Amino acid sequence: MNASGQIMNCEDYREAIAADPSESFEGGIAHVAACDSCNTYRAAMRALDDVIARALAIDVPELKVPDLPAIGEDDENVVNLPFRRAANISMPAWIGIAASFAVAAIIGMQFVGNGSANDQRLAAEILAHVDHEPWALKVTDVSVSDEQFARVINPAFGTMHRDLGLVSYAQTCIINGRRIPHLVIQGKHGPVTLLLMPNEMVSAPVSLIGESVNGVILPHGDGSIAIIGEREERIQDLEQRVIDSVEWSI
Repeated sequence: MNASGQIMNCEDYREAIAADPSESFEGGIAHVAACDSCNTYRAAMRALDDVIARALAIDVPELKVPDLPAIGEDDENVVNLPFRRAANISMPAWIGIAASFAVAAIIGMQFVGNGSANDQRLAAEILAHVDHEPWALKVTDVSVSDEQFARVINPAFGTMHRDLGLVSYAQTCIINGRRIPHLVIQGKHGPVTLLLMPNEMVSAPVSLIGESVNGVILPHGDGSIAIIGEREERIQDLEQRVIDSVEWSI
């Protein structure tokens, strides 16, 4: 049971452990002990944490500035160069970029584009998240209930039309510290993942490429949408339909 005395269900547990992997929240241990599905989900979340931790374990060499001879103001060999603004990206940002590529390398995928460091970190987190929820990607003709769809696509988030295809999975997940709708629809060549991310903006479309999958992160108003499917799936045929079907409440 949770603090309010209610029995924790699977959706509550998965939202809670995504926000608090240490599982310090009430009712979590009791729920996972009785639920094989959430036990598997917890193991996947912890594996994802390990992937990110390995990616961030990057050795950064100590910055060493060579000793230079003193220069006098009247030295004839000194050339005055025009002032040049320092690069906008700091060392921590470069470390973040390297970590993002490391995550993608570990899970066997890459992202393509000239986006910002934030775009690249978001792409790496999305790829790692999808890679560690394989149970969501099953071929089926069973749709989620209207009640479950309404819980995930709620007024606080916005609206989404259900005419994109059969929605076989709908959960609230954590991406970049924010709760977002994670949906799976049945495509022509297999399941297609949709991550709907209000307030998570990208500067330009980011292509996601893997050995057996392909996808894209698309800018959409004050947010973005990730679409990821099988390698044979024509994601470009879905892009505009998905964009047209989603409206943020922000």
